[in-house]
Amino acid sequence: MRVLVSRRLTPRVEAALAAFDTHYRESAAPMTLAEARAALAGFDAVVPTLGDGFTAAAFAGPVRARLLANFGVGYNHIDVAAARAAGVAVTNTPGAVTDATADIAMTLLLMSARRAAEGERLVRAGQWQGWQPTQLLGQHVSGKSLGLVGMGRIGRAVARRAHFGFGMDVRFFSRSALPDPGLPARQVVTLAEAMAADFVVVAVPGGAATRHMIGAEALAAMPAHGHFINISRGDVVDEAALIAALAARRIAGAGLDVYENEPVVPAGLTRLQNVTLLPHLGTASQEVRDGMGRMVVANLAAFAAGETLPNLVPTPPGA
Repeated sequence: MRVLVSRRLTPRVEAALAAFDTHYRESAAPMTLAEARAALAGFDAVVPTLGDGFTAAAFAGPVRARLLANFGVGYNHIDVAAARAAGVAVTNTPGAVTDATADIAMTLLLMSARRAAEGERLVRAGQWQGWQPTQLLGQHVSGKSLGLVGMGRIGRAVARRAHFGFGMDVRFFSRSALPDPGLPARQVVTLAEAMAADFVVVAVPGGAATRHMIGAEALAAMPAHGHFINISRGDVVDEAALIAALAARRIAGAGLDVYENEPVVPAGLTRLQNVTLLPHLGTASQEVRDGMGRMVVANLAAFAAGETLPNLVPTPPGA
């Protein structure tokens, strides 16, 4: 079985992939539409990841592949309906990323609240003049309110950390009713109610249904001392609206691990001091990337053996 892997993976995962006739792209950039078409035409299975160009147009040409074993839980870079129409199954790696992504949410929340990125830049620039009573005053986190947008696996993991670790009062907005979320958190009816918290963490899937879910109107519901954290997908947020809110100090700060047009980060964000910017580190730990790879290998092995795929992505409604 000929397998194409879109980017290099950890040594343990690549050793496991040696069971197949595996080929690797050497570029770290996302696959272009032309590359996606060539991969579908030339391989039995493809292991894509974030940003790779498997849009509907990728499936318009010859398709030899019968599986896209996505390395990652998010798959908004793949047109699943178009893949199914072309006879291509899509799998992902749910569960493996939950705790690591929740940890990054809390990292960003604390960094933004305590202005840690500003302090780190001050020290590196050689401009720190010593301890001062009013230098880089931030906000206390313990006991504050947290608004969660999305209450799936990652949202719940963030809620547990926030409540049990920091005594935060957790409220959440979800498109589905969750009368018993299984932890101390209350569901609110509107997005604005969640956004009105001291801290907001967005943890929804990417895709057309959530694109620019967080725009000027949602950000306007935040208090002036509020901090906004995004660990979901970059296009969930209208970046122009967020930049405007931060620049005008309508909100106190933000922490971002994802961007609307990765890897491009707009100058409007990089110029601002009141935003913490990470290079999509949500799942970037050795254990997690190895775990994601093991799930990919399991999906490939099941496909090769003609068995039920362990992590088949469901067909979109109406597709």
